[in-house]
Amino acid sequence: MSTNHIYGGATSESVPDQVAGPEKIMKTMDNTDSVQSFKSSPSTENKETPAKDQSVQITTHNDYHTIPLELSHLHPDPLIQFINWFKHLRPMGIKEPESMTLSTISKTSNPNPFPIPSSRTVLLKEVDKTGFTFYTNYKSRKSKELMEYPYAALSFYWKEISRAVRIVGKVEKVNRKESEDYFKTRPRGSQLGAWASPQSCVVEEGEMERRVDEIKKKFEDGEIVCPDGWGGWRVVPFEVEFWSGRPSRLHDRFRYTREEGGEWKIDRLAP
Repeated sequence: MSTNHIYGGATSESVPDQVAGPEKIMKTMDNTDSVQSFKSSPSTENKETPAKDQSVQITTHNDYHTIPLELSHLHPDPLIQFINWFKHLRPMGIKEPESMTLSTISKTSNPNPFPIPSSRTVLLKEVDKTGFTFYTNYKSRKSKELMEYPYAALSFYWKEISRAVRIVGKVEKVNRKESEDYFKTRPRGSQLGAWASPQSCVVEEGEMERRVDEIKKKFEDGEIVCPDGWGGWRVVPFEVEFWSGRPSRLHDRFRYTREEGGEWKIDRLAP
Protein backbone atom coordinates (compact mmCIF):
# COMPACT_ATOMS: atom_id res chain seq x y z
CA MET A 1 0.00 0.00 0.00
CA SER A 2 1.19 3.49 -0.79
CA THR A 3 2.73 5.41 2.08
CA ASN A 4 1.13 8.61 0.83
CA HIS A 5 -2.01 8.46 2.90
CA ILE A 6 -3.97 10.13 5.65
CA TYR A 7 -5.72 8.33 8.49
CA GLY A 8 -8.92 9.87 9.79
CA GLY A 9 -10.18 9.66 13.34
CA ALA A 10 -12.10 11.73 15.84
CA THR A 11 -10.14 13.18 18.71
CA SER A 12 -11.47 13.05 22.24
CA GLU A 13 -11.97 16.49 23.70
CA SER A 14 -13.11 17.57 27.15
CA VAL A 15 -16.63 18.94 27.23
CA PRO A 16 -16.87 22.41 28.78
CA ASP A 17 -18.99 22.98 31.86
CA GLN A 18 -21.05 25.63 30.09
CA VAL A 19 -23.29 23.18 28.21
CA ALA A 20 -26.64 23.95 29.82
CA GLY A 21 -27.74 26.03 26.86
CA PRO A 22 -27.00 23.43 24.16
CA GLU A 23 -28.36 20.62 26.34
CA LYS A 24 -31.63 22.48 26.83
CA ILE A 25 -31.93 23.07 23.11
CA MET A 26 -31.19 19.40 22.43
CA LYS A 27 -33.95 18.35 24.84
CA THR A 28 -36.35 20.65 23.02
CA MET A 29 -35.30 19.10 19.70
CA ASP A 30 -36.02 15.66 21.12
CA ASN A 31 -39.36 16.90 22.57
CA THR A 32 -38.20 15.98 26.09
CA ASP A 33 -39.20 19.29 27.65
CA SER A 34 -42.02 20.25 25.31
CA VAL A 35 -43.87 16.93 25.71
CA GLN A 36 -43.55 17.10 29.48
CA SER A 37 -44.94 20.64 29.68
CA PHE A 38 -47.71 19.78 27.20
CA LYS A 39 -48.96 16.94 29.37
CA SER A 40 -48.83 18.96 32.59
CA SER A 41 -50.68 21.98 31.26
CA PRO A 42 -54.49 21.62 31.22
CA SER A 43 -54.85 24.72 29.07
CA THR A 44 -53.07 22.99 26.18
CA GLU A 45 -54.85 19.65 26.37
CA ASN A 46 -56.30 18.43 23.07
CA LYS A 47 -55.02 21.51 21.26
CA GLU A 48 -53.24 20.96 17.97
CA THR A 49 -49.83 22.44 17.27
CA PRO A 50 -50.23 25.63 15.20
CA ALA A 51 -49.64 25.05 11.51
CA LYS A 52 -46.77 27.54 11.51
CA ASP A 53 -44.87 25.21 13.88
CA GLN A 54 -45.26 22.25 11.53
CA SER A 55 -43.10 23.59 8.73
CA VAL A 56 -39.85 25.44 8.25
CA GLN A 57 -39.06 27.85 5.46
CA ILE A 58 -35.46 28.89 4.89
CA THR A 59 -35.17 32.32 3.31
CA THR A 60 -31.62 33.18 4.35
CA HIS A 61 -28.90 33.24 1.73
CA ASN A 62 -25.21 32.79 2.40
CA ASP A 63 -22.59 34.33 0.17
CA TYR A 64 -19.22 32.62 -0.06
CA HIS A 65 -15.90 34.42 -0.23
CA THR A 66 -13.26 31.71 -0.54
CA ILE A 67 -10.27 32.37 -2.74
CA PRO A 68 -10.72 31.33 -6.39
CA LEU A 69 -9.92 27.73 -7.27
CA GLU A 70 -8.13 27.45 -10.59
CA LEU A 71 -7.06 24.55 -12.78
CA SER A 72 -3.42 25.44 -12.18
CA HIS A 73 -3.97 24.84 -8.44
CA LEU A 74 -4.98 21.21 -8.94
CA HIS A 75 -2.84 18.09 -8.91
CA PRO A 76 -3.32 15.79 -11.93
CA ASP A 77 -4.39 12.97 -9.57
CA PRO A 78 -7.61 13.69 -7.62
CA LEU A 79 -6.63 11.41 -4.74
CA ILE A 80 -3.44 13.36 -4.16
CA GLN A 81 -5.43 16.58 -4.52
CA PHE A 82 -7.88 15.34 -1.87
CA ILE A 83 -5.00 14.48 0.49
CA ASN A 84 -3.52 17.94 -0.08
CA TRP A 85 -6.80 19.49 1.05
CA PHE A 86 -7.56 17.02 3.83
CA LYS A 87 -4.25 17.22 5.69
CA HIS A 88 -4.81 20.95 6.32
CA LEU A 89 -8.37 20.68 7.66
CA ARG A 90 -7.81 19.66 11.29
CA PRO A 91 -4.99 22.23 11.81
CA MET A 92 -7.51 24.83 10.60
CA GLY A 93 -9.84 23.88 13.45
CA ILE A 94 -12.34 21.87 11.40
CA LYS A 95 -13.81 19.17 13.63
CA GLU A 96 -14.33 15.68 12.24
CA PRO A 97 -13.31 16.55 8.68
CA GLU A 98 -13.46 12.80 7.98
CA SER A 99 -17.26 12.82 8.30
CA MET A 100 -18.78 11.94 4.92
CA THR A 101 -22.11 10.99 3.40
CA LEU A 102 -22.15 7.52 1.86
CA SER A 103 -24.87 6.82 -0.72
CA THR A 104 -25.73 3.33 -1.95
CA ILE A 105 -28.48 1.79 -4.02
CA SER A 106 -30.40 -1.47 -3.87
CA LYS A 107 -33.25 -3.29 -5.55
CA THR A 108 -34.02 -5.69 -2.72
CA SER A 109 -33.54 -3.87 0.61
CA ASN A 110 -36.58 -1.66 0.08
CA PRO A 111 -40.28 -2.50 -0.45
CA ASN A 112 -40.49 -0.69 -3.79
CA PRO A 113 -40.31 -2.54 -7.14
CA PHE A 114 -37.60 -0.15 -8.31
CA PRO A 115 -34.12 0.72 -7.00
CA ILE A 116 -33.87 3.63 -4.59
CA PRO A 117 -30.79 5.28 -3.07
CA SER A 118 -30.08 5.48 0.64
CA SER A 119 -27.60 7.73 2.41
CA ARG A 120 -25.97 7.85 5.82
CA THR A 121 -23.04 9.54 7.53
CA VAL A 122 -19.91 7.45 8.07
CA LEU A 123 -16.29 8.26 8.92
CA LEU A 124 -13.41 8.06 6.49
CA LYS A 125 -10.62 6.01 8.05
CA GLU A 126 -7.99 6.00 5.33
CA VAL A 127 -7.34 7.63 1.99
CA ASP A 128 -4.42 6.81 -0.27
CA LYS A 129 -3.75 6.60 -4.00
CA THR A 130 -6.04 3.55 -4.18
CA GLY A 131 -9.22 5.02 -2.73
CA PHE A 132 -11.31 5.94 0.32
CA THR A 133 -11.75 3.40 3.14
CA PHE A 134 -14.36 3.13 5.90
CA TYR A 135 -15.32 0.29 8.26
CA THR A 136 -18.66 -1.18 9.20
CA ASN A 137 -20.68 -4.30 9.97
CA TYR A 138 -20.88 -6.50 6.88
CA LYS A 139 -24.49 -7.39 7.76
CA SER A 140 -25.64 -3.75 7.87
CA ARG A 141 -27.96 -2.34 5.25
CA LYS A 142 -25.16 -0.40 3.57
CA SER A 143 -22.99 -3.50 3.31
CA LYS A 144 -25.83 -5.57 1.90
CA GLU A 145 -26.48 -2.90 -0.70
CA LEU A 146 -22.80 -2.67 -1.60
CA MET A 147 -22.64 -6.43 -2.03
CA GLU A 148 -25.67 -6.33 -4.30
CA TYR A 149 -24.62 -3.27 -6.28
CA PRO A 150 -20.89 -2.52 -5.78
CA TYR A 151 -20.94 1.19 -6.54
CA ALA A 152 -21.20 4.13 -4.17
CA ALA A 153 -21.02 7.91 -3.88
CA LEU A 154 -19.28 9.88 -1.14
CA SER A 155 -19.75 13.52 -0.26
CA PHE A 156 -17.66 15.74 2.02
CA TYR A 157 -18.66 19.29 2.99
CA TRP A 158 -16.50 21.53 5.14
CA LYS A 159 -18.68 24.57 5.78
CA GLU A 160 -15.97 26.44 7.68
CA ILE A 161 -14.00 26.89 4.46
CA SER A 162 -16.90 26.56 1.97
CA ARG A 163 -15.37 23.62 0.16
CA ALA A 164 -16.71 20.21 -0.78
CA VAL A 165 -15.70 17.03 -2.55
CA ARG A 166 -17.96 14.53 -4.30
CA ILE A 167 -16.76 11.04 -5.22
CA VAL A 168 -18.29 8.24 -7.30
CA GLY A 169 -16.64 4.85 -7.59
CA LYS A 170 -16.68 1.10 -7.43
CA VAL A 171 -16.36 -0.56 -4.03
CA GLU A 172 -14.30 -3.49 -2.83
CA LYS A 173 -13.79 -5.14 0.54
CA VAL A 174 -10.43 -4.47 2.12
CA ASN A 175 -8.42 -7.57 2.96
CA ARG A 176 -8.86 -9.24 6.32
CA LYS A 177 -5.48 -8.18 7.68
CA GLU A 178 -6.25 -4.50 7.05
CA SER A 179 -9.57 -4.83 8.86
CA GLU A 180 -7.95 -6.61 11.82
CA ASP A 181 -5.11 -4.09 12.01
CA TYR A 182 -7.55 -1.18 12.07
CA PHE A 183 -9.84 -2.91 14.59
CA LYS A 184 -6.92 -3.08 17.05
CA THR A 185 -6.68 0.72 17.01
CA ARG A 186 -10.31 1.24 18.05
CA PRO A 187 -11.20 2.14 21.66
CA ARG A 188 -12.26 -0.89 23.68
CA GLY A 189 -15.82 0.40 23.95
CA SER A 190 -16.08 0.60 20.17
CA GLN A 191 -14.69 -2.92 19.87
CA LEU A 192 -17.36 -4.18 22.26
CA GLY A 193 -20.01 -2.33 20.29
CA ALA A 194 -18.91 -3.97 17.05
CA TRP A 195 -19.52 -7.37 18.62
CA ALA A 196 -22.76 -6.41 20.34
CA SER A 197 -24.58 -4.58 17.55
CA PRO A 198 -26.74 -6.47 15.02
CA GLN A 199 -26.49 -3.33 12.92
CA SER A 200 -29.64 -2.10 11.16
CA CYS A 201 -31.82 -4.72 12.91
CA VAL A 202 -34.80 -3.75 15.06
CA VAL A 203 -33.93 -3.95 18.77
CA GLU A 204 -35.88 -3.55 22.00
CA GLU A 205 -35.28 -0.68 24.42
CA GLY A 206 -32.26 -1.52 26.57
CA GLU A 207 -31.28 -4.52 24.43
CA MET A 208 -27.99 -2.99 23.28
CA GLU A 209 -26.85 -2.35 26.84
CA ARG A 210 -27.62 -5.99 27.75
CA ARG A 211 -25.73 -7.25 24.70
CA VAL A 212 -22.69 -5.13 25.56
CA ASP A 213 -22.70 -6.51 29.11
CA GLU A 214 -22.72 -10.05 27.71
CA ILE A 215 -19.78 -9.30 25.41
CA LYS A 216 -17.85 -7.76 28.33
CA LYS A 217 -18.27 -11.01 30.27
CA LYS A 218 -17.17 -13.02 27.24
CA PHE A 219 -13.88 -11.20 26.77
CA GLU A 220 -13.36 -10.03 30.37
CA ASP A 221 -9.99 -8.21 30.33
CA GLY A 222 -8.60 -10.08 27.35
CA GLU A 223 -7.99 -8.90 23.80
CA ILE A 224 -11.11 -8.29 21.74
CA VAL A 225 -10.59 -9.75 18.28
CA CYS A 226 -12.19 -8.39 15.12
CA PRO A 227 -15.57 -10.04 14.45
CA ASP A 228 -15.83 -12.13 11.28
CA GLY A 229 -18.76 -10.03 10.06
CA TRP A 230 -17.01 -6.69 10.42
CA GLY A 231 -14.47 -4.97 8.21
CA GLY A 232 -13.63 -2.32 5.68
CA TRP A 233 -14.89 -1.13 2.32
CA ARG A 234 -12.80 0.85 -0.13
CA VAL A 235 -14.35 3.18 -2.70
CA VAL A 236 -12.12 3.23 -5.79
CA PRO A 237 -13.14 6.42 -7.62
CA PHE A 238 -13.73 6.95 -11.31
CA GLU A 239 -15.18 10.44 -10.81
CA VAL A 240 -14.18 13.11 -8.29
CA GLU A 241 -15.43 16.70 -8.11
CA PHE A 242 -13.90 19.54 -6.10
CA TRP A 243 -16.20 22.44 -5.22
CA SER A 244 -15.29 25.83 -3.78
CA GLY A 245 -17.91 28.43 -2.83
CA ARG A 246 -17.65 31.81 -4.55
CA PRO A 247 -19.63 35.08 -4.38
CA SER A 248 -23.02 35.31 -6.11
CA ARG A 249 -23.17 31.52 -6.59
CA LEU A 250 -20.40 31.60 -9.20
CA HIS A 251 -18.81 28.60 -7.54
CA ASP A 252 -15.67 26.89 -8.80
CA ARG A 253 -16.25 23.26 -9.79
CA PHE A 254 -13.68 20.88 -11.23
CA ARG A 255 -14.53 17.30 -12.16
CA TYR A 256 -11.95 14.56 -12.59
CA THR A 257 -13.02 11.63 -14.79
CA ARG A 258 -10.91 8.48 -15.07
CA GLU A 259 -10.28 7.55 -18.69
CA GLU A 260 -9.22 4.26 -20.22
CA GLY A 261 -5.64 3.59 -19.29
CA GLY A 262 -6.10 5.16 -15.85
CA GLU A 263 -5.39 8.76 -16.80
CA TRP A 264 -7.55 11.53 -15.34
CA LYS A 265 -9.34 14.20 -17.36
CA ILE A 266 -10.17 17.48 -15.59
CA ASP A 267 -13.11 19.67 -16.66
CA ARG A 268 -14.41 22.91 -15.19
CA LEU A 269 -18.18 22.71 -14.66
CA ALA A 270 -20.73 25.49 -14.62
CA PRO A 271 -21.86 26.29 -11.06
